[in-house]
This record gives sequence, structure tokens and C-alpha cells, in this order.
Amino acid sequence: MRGADLRDTSDPMTSDPGPGGDTRPDDLKLHWFLPTGGDSRDLVPDAENPHRREPSLQYLATVARAAEQLGFDGMLTPTGTFCEDAWLATAALLGETERIKFLVAFRPGLVSPTLAAQMASTYQRLSGGRLLMNVVTGADTGELARFGDWLDHDNRYARTAEFLGILRGAWSGEPFDLQGDHYRVAAATTRRVPEPVPPIYFGGASAAAEEVAARWVDVYLAWGEPPAMVQARLERVAALAAGHGRTLRFGIRFHVISRDTSAAAWAEADRLLAGVSDDAIAAAQADFAATQSVGQQRMASLHGGTRDRSALEIAPNVWAGVGLVRGGAGTALVGSHAEVADVIERYHRLGFAEFILSGYPHLEEAYWFGEGVMPLLRQRGLASAAHGSSSDPGPLATFR
Repeated sequence: MRGADLRDTSDPMTSDPGPGGDTRPDDLKLHWFLPTGGDSRDLVPDAENPHRREPSLQYLATVARAAEQLGFDGMLTPTGTFCEDAWLATAALLGETERIKFLVAFRPGLVSPTLAAQMASTYQRLSGGRLLMNVVTGADTGELARFGDWLDHDNRYARTAEFLGILRGAWSGEPFDLQGDHYRVAAATTRRVPEPVPPIYFGGASAAAEEVAARWVDVYLAWGEPPAMVQARLERVAALAAGHGRTLRFGIRFHVISRDTSAAAWAEADRLLAGVSDDAIAAAQADFAATQSVGQQRMASLHGGTRDRSALEIAPNVWAGVGLVRGGAGTALVGSHAEVADVIERYHRLGFAEFILSGYPHLEEAYWFGEGVMPLLRQRGLASAAHGSSSDPGPLATFR
């Protein structure tokens, strides 16, 4: 499918509500991204790029304090070969921040579920309840092979289901036993039940992933697809969860480019894309074509490898240009602050209660969004008043 085939031109303010109708206005949560793989003003930085910022503790702390001061609820911290470890990096930032929560991404196949339960329990006690857990089952085969993980797609999700069952069992307060296809544990438990029990975030677009989400997780995450395309998934997973007697929250992942005017925002999108070579696009598209990830296949289907802005704008103010060269979340909200607020309101009406956002670079874009869009969301009753922090985020000019 090409991007132009997926365009959605319906009015963002009149779309039908999602599977549960309008979510509560005070239910919206906004998260930012912690760039533990480094940061840049460009989509494809390299070691020689003068715009590259190394993920030092100083820089990560500056981004985290800024996100906290601006009023974000949490920060997604990624996992993978090219990132600093999410558990260690965020633990180091607990003393640098006061309120913001850390959404720690990790792969369930690489750590014992009982150990993960213990780590989470310890984290909650040391942080005062600031842990959110992002369980990441998928990855490209090369990345998995680096860690010695050779299971095929469906078996990875079957293992994740067992992992989450043991994790929750270990938090139950009673010794938990399981003999499954992937794990065998006897009397799994933690020293104390974490307080609060950290919510589990999880994404995946395959049927196997959706079943895991319906049965085990608290927040089901999707990458930013056009409303009609992602609404079908949301409704399907909500129905699966209802079949298990459960209700899920839903979150969605976007990059964001928000400016005082729409023209300025699109000029920045054009600048980002101008810095990407045709060779880089071709190489990335070849990698995406070979992936086992259903979610990545759906991202790649949005643009067809084209640079044409009209095709890359796959819904009003939703731009697929990031996905030309970057894996994972490949879409961005682009526009004036009011336009970006409109799109967030539209997806909120579909049933998305949590938004995980990022930008290039993460420090400056946090300010653009926090100072431009957040006040509008508060005026509309969609976001609560900022949770101010006494921590000084440090001079922005240091990183200009």
C-alpha cells in the first residue's frame, strides 16, 4: 500500500468515539522520550555529525528535568544494542528528578521473569512508585541474535505470555508455580509486593501480540497509524480483552514537530528530510522489507519510500517521513500548536488515553510541545495542570 492510499481526510473534531466512547478528559497522559542512544537535530546522525549529542548523564538529566518541569507524566526509555541499558539509565536519573515516571523498555526473553519481578519491586520502593514497564517482544532477527535469542515470532509471544503470568504471579503475595513450554518456576515470589504494582505497557500488531495484550497487559501501545487504520486494531484488541473479562487502556506513539505556525512546522519537516540521502532511504526500506515485525511492515506500508510530501501526509497533520529511514515509530504530528492539539484530541476521541511523544532533538522539541501544545490541551480540559518541579532543567542555550 502507498501512503496516498491511506489518507484520512475526515474532520478530526467529528470522528466517532472509540470502543468505549469518549475517554474521561482527565484521563489523558503525556509521555516524552529519553534519548539513551544519543540525540541529534537530524534523522540519521552518525559519529562525525556535529549535531550529535552523546547520551551522557548530564544531557539525559537535562532532558528528563525539562520533561518533568513541562508537565509530562512519564518518559519512555528504549531498549536495544545501540541504547544505554534502560534500567540502569533511569535508576541513575531518579535522584536527578522528583516526580516524572520512567517507562522502562526491556525484552522478556533476556531476563528471568522472577528476577524482573524483583527488579521492579525494588525499583518501586527506591523510586517511590515511579516505574512503568514496557515489555518489548519483537525486534529484527539480527538484533535478537546478538543476545542469543533464536525463537521464531509466534514462540516469542508465547514465551512473553508465560513471562507475564509468572511476573504477575510473583507479585501476588503468594508463591507461584508454573510449568510451561518456556519457563518452569517453583514458588516464584518477591520479598514484598511492589506498591504500587507497576502497570505493564506492551505493543505488537500481530494476532499473537494482540492475544497477549488482551490477556496480560494494562496499556496496549500502537505506533501512529492513520485513524481509520489504527481504530480497527483498537476495537479488535478491546473486544479480545473483554472476552477475558478485562478492560485495557490504549496508548499511541508519535514523533512531533509543533511550531507557532503550520508553515514553520512543515519547513522543519522538510529540513529533516532534506538531510536524508536516497541511498539511506533505499537501505532502510530494504531492511524493513525483510522484517518479521508486523508493526514495522505496517509502518513501511504508509509511504512506499516516496519523498513526496502529499503522499507522506497520510492523514491531516500526520507525516510518515520519519519512517523512511528509522525503524519503529515512523510518523510525526506536524503543524501549528493548535493543529497538533487537534490531532491529539482526535486520537483521544478514538480511545487513546496515553501519548508517547518524541522529537529531533528531544530537549528543544520538549519545550516546543510543552510550551505550545500543553496549554491548549489544558484549556480544552484534556490535560491536567502541570506538575511543576523545583528542579532546574538547566539552560537550554547550553545545547543549542
